[in-house]
Amino acid sequence: MTASAAPTEVHRAPYDHSGAGMGLERWTLRSGPVEATVITLGAALHTLTAPDRSGNPAQLLLTSRDVRTLLGPAKHYGATVGRYANRIADSRITVDGEDHPLLPTGGGVTLHGGPDSFAHRVWDAEEIPGGVRMHLHSPDGDQGFPGALDVRVDFTLAGSELAISYRAVTTKPTVVNLTNHAYVNLAGEGRGDVLGHLLTLDADAYTPVDERQIPYGPYEPVAGTPFDFTTARPIGAGIAEEHPQLKSSRGYDHNWVLRERPADGPPVRAALLADPGSGRTLEVLTTEPGLQVYTANGFDGSVTGPSGTAYGPYAGVALETQHHPDSPHQPSYPSTELRPGQEFRSTTVLRLGTDG
Repeated sequence: MTASAAPTEVHRAPYDHSGAGMGLERWTLRSGPVEATVITLGAALHTLTAPDRSGNPAQLLLTSRDVRTLLGPAKHYGATVGRYANRIADSRITVDGEDHPLLPTGGGVTLHGGPDSFAHRVWDAEEIPGGVRMHLHSPDGDQGFPGALDVRVDFTLAGSELAISYRAVTTKPTVVNLTNHAYVNLAGEGRGDVLGHLLTLDADAYTPVDERQIPYGPYEPVAGTPFDFTTARPIGAGIAEEHPQLKSSRGYDHNWVLRERPADGPPVRAALLADPGSGRTLEVLTTEPGLQVYTANGFDGSVTGPSGTAYGPYAGVALETQHHPDSPHQPSYPSTELRPGQEFRSTTVLRLGTDG
């Protein structure tokens, strides 16, 4: 914690909202004007509150209070996604020459770990200095993945920085790719769309995808395309361009290849998001090699947030730090294999600020 950071308060409380009998908890982390809440359903970052340039606070994440909604149309909102974030083609992997069929989620892929993924599970929780530690045991064969996996996710708040640290160990060779799936609107939850937000990505290439949203090969340079966010530009500036990658997904739902970062080093900046209206900024730093940017293109109003606003397209943006999609089928991509005796380690930092 920096010298100027306020001490972090940590509070634990039951969380019901129609989740009767599930024994859910809400953990509140507060440091000065910044507050984050984490719930044990899906080890989800449920809310994130920060002031604007005038000091006025707002809650910045798309969310729902209703457990049935969190298990349904909002099942990935803020959740810890696993075992494998993003998509695996053909719902199967091969590890050490052994084929493992995975439970499909439709469209010829397994998305975000399968139909009964980590986002649906109730995690164990305990207090740690400055935050909360979530733990989940995933048995051998869970959703088709080999190996019993023990996963730990730490959420810690220090001043305006929320760190999310992941650890996992396995009993058999397997693949692991974990992320957090929060949707952000820096103007405030339910306050318009994010098309005017300014986005900078520390990436010179991305992974183009087929009609299943599966990468089909080599990295593609962003220069001269609507995928070039190497300098700050509005999210909506090129989202309607006649580019085949945008037409197929009706917006951004792509993985950017982040500039090289030191092996086993500290988190390095991946993205900067800024809202000119409120002055709020969000820096995303990570140890991961990729960042999925999803602009909520498919939102159809089926989820209504606490503000009373039904979320339509572009109501928020997800900035998902990750290994690249479908890495088990792409030998040139950084490996997602995890073996007994190894520990999966990943850290992402969300750094809130203002421009004034």
